[in-house]
Amino acid sequence: LDTHTEYKLFKALQKYLEKKTAIIIAHRLSTVQQADYIYVLDKGEIVEEGTHQELMEREGLYNQYMRKYFSTETL
Repeated sequence: LDTHTEYKLFKALQKYLEKKTAIIIAHRLSTVQQADYIYVLDKGEIVEEGTHQELMEREGLYNQYMRKYFSTETL
């Protein structure tokens, strides 16, 4: 999905998914930061897990990807 369509879809789903469990697989990091809980996979293995805030406080893979993603997006 393009960014605009993904945003509209996610906003529509948020209301529907309230108080429900949904598993969302995403490559675009702007999508996952809104999740209640995040699992980070590397080579098929879970290497980190936590909330966006918890993962950003660590110096792990999620933090590296987020910093890289948002630094290139603002260029």
